[in-house]
Amino acid sequence: MRFEDVFVAATGRWLPPAEPSAGGITSVTVSQGESAPEMAALAAGQALSRMDAAVGVDLLLHADVYYQGHDLWAPASFILRRTGLPDCPAVEVRQLSNGGMAALGLAATHLLGEGTAVLVTAADRFCPPGFDRWRSDPGTVYADGGAALVLARGGGFARLRCLVTESDPGLEAMHRGDDPFGVAPFSVRGRVDLDACKRAFLAGSDISGTVARVAGRQHAAVKRALAEAEVTLAEIDWFVLPHFGRRRLVQTFLRPFAIDVERTTWPWGRGVGHLGAGDQLAGLDHLASAGLLRPGQRCLLAGVGAGFTWSCAVVEVVSTPEYAEVAGA
Repeated sequence: MRFEDVFVAATGRWLPPAEPSAGGITSVTVSQGESAPEMAALAAGQALSRMDAAVGVDLLLHADVYYQGHDLWAPASFILRRTGLPDCPAVEVRQLSNGGMAALGLAATHLLGEGTAVLVTAADRFCPPGFDRWRSDPGTVYADGGAALVLARGGGFARLRCLVTESDPGLEAMHRGDDPFGVAPFSVRGRVDLDACKRAFLAGSDISGTVARVAGRQHAAVKRALAEAEVTLAEIDWFVLPHFGRRRLVQTFLRPFAIDVERTTWPWGRGVGHLGAGDQLAGLDHLASAGLLRPGQRCLLAGVGAGFTWSCAVVEVVSTPEYAEVAGA
């Protein structure tokens, strides 16, 4: 969908200390006890402190992948209470690693109506006993942390030109495998094992056909986003990509689209790890706060999540964020 009057008003992130890693990821941020919603609230506080207080937030969307710390509970409401914002709807979005992008799409659509501003947060804490950040999904190292972004009508440092999403529910079993449905969390498996699910799915599937479907949807999402934003791939200055391991990143984005890694957030993201639903929010905040964005530049944000969905957005920088550091300082 194309947008004309939707802007990124501010960004924020809160990441715990990093620990050494491997597989192309130099380090990964690991919570020292902070829950995912607490990290989301800290990131939200930073984003809100960086924007015009007169802009009224009338919706909060929180994206997450993993357990948020309590059963039968509403983490989005906790985050809203912690921010001190006036009462407004607070809704959780679960589209796994594409959750942040899905939330951005919902936020932008809300602003087409009578909405004024939407606070989008994403946060996760991937920890034992249910999740092994190093082994639960081979090829990707999972990180803890929170990120936030405020979309608003009327102005901001970057204009959202478009956001599109492709979907292929025929691939949902890739993260389910042949496991039976459980009656409670971890009643079937004691730990998340995405590799086992993938192997079970592929055992009964056409592997080359599955690979082609995944690649085809990813290409379709990028192609649609570029067309709706009326730009070419060569006119994109920055690519905000998922924090996959290097091999997966090359196979999914760098090689198929001939993207120079120096035009991506990988040099920074490889020191963070995969933030679940928050890679794109955190990546854009990195570019904004590090002083790497210049007026007129265009950024393509890309996400993919089990289900499967693929989202791409194009934002155009209209001014340097006031909170930007001097690049290189």
